[in-house]
Amino acid sequence: MKTVLNTERPHPVHTQLERCDTLALVDALAADQALAALAVRSAGPQLAQAVDAAAPRLAAGGRIVYVGAGTSGRLGLLDSVELQPTFSWPRVRSPALLAGGERALFVAVEGAEDSRENGVADIAALKLITLDVVLLIAASGTTPYTIAAAGAARAAGALTVGIANNPGTPLLVACEIAVTLDTGPEVISGSTRLKAGTAQKIALNTFSSAVMVRLHKVYGNLMVDVRATNAKLVARALRLTMLATGADAAAAEAALAACGASVKVAIVMLKAGVDAGMALARLDAAQGDIDAAVAAHRAP
Repeated sequence: MKTVLNTERPHPVHTQLERCDTLALVDALAADQALAALAVRSAGPQLAQAVDAAAPRLAAGGRIVYVGAGTSGRLGLLDSVELQPTFSWPRVRSPALLAGGERALFVAVEGAEDSRENGVADIAALKLITLDVVLLIAASGTTPYTIAAAGAARAAGALTVGIANNPGTPLLVACEIAVTLDTGPEVISGSTRLKAGTAQKIALNTFSSAVMVRLHKVYGNLMVDVRATNAKLVARALRLTMLATGADAAAAEAALAACGASVKVAIVMLKAGVDAGMALARLDAAQGDIDAAVAAHRAP
């Protein structure tokens, strides 16, 4: 008899959802979702391993590639598109593959997740290099499209990180680093868009944010590589510059105006007392490390 995956097992407690009053129903769903964060924390050592393996590759020019089907693929795409406005990460360096292509964002594409051939072909089209980092996401850990993509990515020499909600599944075995988010049965049996999906979202957010910290896109706990593309973000850039330097609004505004609204450059300008060109040069030499760029002007 085929083994039933943990994510597909009926929940042992919530067996009569349709008979719950609405408040109890909402509480049951919300309380179960809270367990997603615990599953991610339990996978902390594996996520840290993935961050440490990925950061040097990305610093050297690699890409973060997201691969998945259905909900897992959509969550990967969401993480990929948010890197550019949050950390000024180039969009071309975070491609996302979704089984069934772009239309699968909005409607289920029948059979897409079962195509191993498409998984291999989609990876081949990216022309992976050894510096690339490929995140392969599947709640079940058994999705043929994603497993085949993992094999193709690993054969190309890329770092492969598998993220699944069932331990010991084929996707995790296929990847160099295995991140198990063991969320167990869902309140609504088999609906992995619930806490399994929530755990995936938290894990992806944690991984990408931690990597960006390692790439010096965060100063202290300030999001200093933000791209100021609207009024809200312009105000945020000013606030971040003031917080990081202690400068008043006028000085921060002047620095931002002089450097094309780059918060990192403005911080170095104000803290080191240099112009925009020198601040940028120091940041480039320090691989984006603000402290190192500021300290450089003090060297004898």
